[in-house]
Amino acid sequence: MSEIASASINTLPSAVRQAGFESPSDEAITISVSQLQDLIKEAVEQAIEPLQDRIEALDATVANQGEEIAALRSTVASLEKDRDHLSENLFIQLKLINDLREQTNKKAPGKTELSRAEKIERYLAGRPDHKATFETLKGVLQINNVLLNQTIKILMDGSPGRYGVTKAPGDKRKRTLVMLPR
Repeated sequence: MSEIASASINTLPSAVRQAGFESPSDEAITISVSQLQDLIKEAVEQAIEPLQDRIEALDATVANQGEEIAALRSTVASLEKDRDHLSENLFIQLKLINDLREQTNKKAPGKTELSRAEKIERYLAGRPDHKATFETLKGVLQINNVLLNQTIKILMDGSPGRYGVTKAPGDKRKRTLVMLPR
């Protein structure tokens, strides 16, 4: 059966030709130039129409993207401003932390240091010339050079302008603590 169908399909085109039927492509048509121009114009407009729709859609997309870019630039500017503000705040915080560390590292003199400073003050007040060499003060307080220097610093910080340090006239290496008159 498939052989019969195949044979009749193969003979169909030749049977149609024998009946006098010609395909439209074989038939000659006569049209004027203006009609041909109209046909071409219509075909071009039909071909261009989907492209114009696409161009309009792309224009709308570009406009939307322009608005989005403007919004993003505004957001970036705002974020940069916030970053700068946060950086300034961080700098201030770090400075405050550093100041607090410095204050805690400077410990207040203890009772012993204050007691030594008072002893030096009483000793100098009891002397007629109101002065004493560092060596003499070390002997009076029974302390070493480091502790004496700390004590003198505490004494001078506690009463600014009241005490001075001079060099001994005979030996420039020896220092003398002097209580200045009020």
